[in-house]
Amino acid sequence: MTDTWASGEPATLDDLDEQVDDLSEMDLDLDALTVDPAPLNDGPTDPFEDDDEGTSLACFEGDTGRLDYAQRRVLHALMKNRYISADRHHDQWVALLDNEDLIKSRLNDLFLDLHIDRTYQVAFKRQAVAETGAPLPTLLHEVAHNKEETIMLVALRGRFFRQRQDGDNVVYVEKSALLDEVAGMRPEHATDRAFNQKKTERAVEGLRKAGVLLKTPDPDRFRISPVIEVLLPLPKLRELMTWLMTQNGGDDVSRTTEQAALDEAEVESGDDA
Repeated sequence: MTDTWASGEPATLDDLDEQVDDLSEMDLDLDALTVDPAPLNDGPTDPFEDDDEGTSLACFEGDTGRLDYAQRRVLHALMKNRYISADRHHDQWVALLDNEDLIKSRLNDLFLDLHIDRTYQVAFKRQAVAETGAPLPTLLHEVAHNKEETIMLVALRGRFFRQRQDGDNVVYVEKSALLDEVAGMRPEHATDRAFNQKKTERAVEGLRKAGVLLKTPDPDRFRISPVIEVLLPLPKLRELMTWLMTQNGGDDVSRTTEQAALDEAEVESGDDA
């Protein structure tokens, strides 16, 4: 995906209404999760590691919990954050892999499931689904992405894929590039530039709080989290890109290099479009 879409009349934000609704039904667990993306590794160490008896799991008076301190920190991190990752939550990641079944069991008790992606080294909770399809009690709130966030997610996923294919282990994006992506898809009647700018700025901040965009020393430059590949897999990205190119005057014969690369990657991974 290039920074501009295929030539022709641009798709507008009004056109995206239906696609945003569809996107909210996809496997984007991002919106179903609570968030505090701050790294946890600088938190307190185990205050009970020097316990004389060496057998107590209690962390406070009246504590009847059966997880040790490290296991509790994993569970706490998963409940508090949208996701945890090996690079930003190293201690919790290691403890999670050592206690995967136990942590999953505790989440299951709350009608939640655990997803671990070892390739991108990220893990997050998501709402469990009953085998019968019957509704289960939920602690999570599903909020659909707004239009600005949807455009940015597609742009970020495409950029991340493209640069990883080129051999970049870390992928960055300028804030201005995200603003341009959204501005290029504004309908002609959206003439309130100040209002539109605020909405776009809020979308950037929303993705930063979600942990999709990670801070760098430059406030106008972000690192794209690998979680984007887990939250927006290739088949979903391809579906949205195809629709966007269609809206921009593309056809089945005129295909971009990136679209072909996406198809090739899906064949290699065994994914179906």
